[in-house]
Amino acid sequence: MTIHAPDSGQQWSALAAHFLSVKDKTIAQNFAGDPDRAGKYSLEVASLFLDYSKNRLDDSAREKLFDVARACGIEARRDAMFAGERINVTEGRSVLHTALRDLSSDRIIVDGTDILEPIRAVRQRACAFAERVRSEEWRGYTGKSITDVVNIGIGGSDLGPRMVCAALRAFAHPRLRMHFVANIDGDALVDVLSQVNCQRTLFIIASKTFTTIETLTNARTARIWFLQNGAKESDIAKHFVAVSTNTDAVKAFGIDPANMFGFWDWVGGRYSLWSSIGLSIMMSIGEEKFLQLLSGAHAMDQHFQTAPLEKNMPVILALIGIWYRNFYDAASVAILPYSEHLRRLPAYLQQLDMESNGKSVTMQGERVAHGTAPLIWGEPGTNGQHAFFQLLHQGTQLVPIDFILPMRPTHELAAHHDLLVANCLAQSSALMIGKSVEQARKDIGASMDAAISADQLAMHRSFEGNRPSNTILLEQLDPASLGALIALYEHKVFVQGVIWNINSFDQWGVELGKTVATNISEAMHFSAQTGEFDSSTRQLLARYKSRHT
Repeated sequence: MTIHAPDSGQQWSALAAHFLSVKDKTIAQNFAGDPDRAGKYSLEVASLFLDYSKNRLDDSAREKLFDVARACGIEARRDAMFAGERINVTEGRSVLHTALRDLSSDRIIVDGTDILEPIRAVRQRACAFAERVRSEEWRGYTGKSITDVVNIGIGGSDLGPRMVCAALRAFAHPRLRMHFVANIDGDALVDVLSQVNCQRTLFIIASKTFTTIETLTNARTARIWFLQNGAKESDIAKHFVAVSTNTDAVKAFGIDPANMFGFWDWVGGRYSLWSSIGLSIMMSIGEEKFLQLLSGAHAMDQHFQTAPLEKNMPVILALIGIWYRNFYDAASVAILPYSEHLRRLPAYLQQLDMESNGKSVTMQGERVAHGTAPLIWGEPGTNGQHAFFQLLHQGTQLVPIDFILPMRPTHELAAHHDLLVANCLAQSSALMIGKSVEQARKDIGASMDAAISADQLAMHRSFEGNRPSNTILLEQLDPASLGALIALYEHKVFVQGVIWNINSFDQWGVELGKTVATNISEAMHFSAQTGEFDSSTRQLLARYKSRHT
């Protein structure tokens, strides 16, 4: 096993040496040697309880991981982010999504300007508009109230609002149905339009520049559909609003600029749900609950800013991830929410983690020599137990897991929730403990009808265990706890980026694909030269064009 060091200092070397001495020590052995381990490896912050005792960590490894964090300057980089310094060096931008949910400060001065005043002004306008829709004051062109809201965006303009609206469905307005369209595949838009009535539908076009090709293509098609179903050009302003900063393009589309809600270049897409990008969230749960969402995130921000590293939940989660990614070569992490309403959380965290830290160049413009972002994947429990848990228990690769579990349900089916909780706790325990060949052989006993020997069957039915996991308990899946949970993962990703010495706040890899797609589209429709493409792409493009001529 090769251990690549993102930090060449003595702290990393000490951690690497310790890893070689304990890498074969099991989690069960750690518990056996410390009867107080569960309490020592747990903490509670902002309505979240983290139990990280089921990890291949001993006290010395944990201490040395904190030493690495300090050597990498976590505290200074954290303070620079909150102070509005331009830590996104490749784009020359500050990173201030935390300011969007700061409900306690009087002012935040960046480059001589108080940024809280415009943040609050835009939020008040957006919440006021959302309330007009919720209260039926805002009506469509025929005088009917709005029943369906369609958010058209992509990336951060879709994943965050979509996830939050699903997660907080128990708090949603009973009249309003929320829909989301992101994919350029026409099926996505057609499926939504087939469910709604144009007289009672409000479209939110979410694009900062109002030029994002997928979003604008879907928006223009929705506009055509609207007009083809009896509406006039003058009716567009009653049914389309924008989250954007491009006033001219918004006006040209037919949207009243009074119903355009902006945000700032220091708000990255995957960190933008706290801004006016969350307009659909405001409409779904209302201003009071939206502010609770912000408050929960702000509570985690304050904890991250002030807690010592040894008691800092985002730092602890980040360091556990470093331990597995850079020492155990774990290439993926499973996010397993035991909540149907959190079913979109793994997809949301995919963008947050992999778009942020899926980098191979250091802050100094050099190639990294170590693993960075793992693959993020997952599904809700208990569905996943009947799909991919076989691999988690008996597969050949190590997959660290985050179990996420609300302790109180938002429904009245108590027996269902008891069984859900039992399954979650059972899985984390079974993954750690496993089952020995001897125990499997004993369980088989004398009765068996397999076509192999009892000893062979025992091998199939044994589990090596020692599979690590964290368990995050929420008091209940409500706006405040969800806000805290999202902020926890945001800061975890930030800490890991600092240790890996990469910029977590740009996404140049996304831009390349957009450019090539534009070139192919031109070649497809305007007979442009195709010589610039590789031979495979030319063949595939020619085959497609031959079917559409």
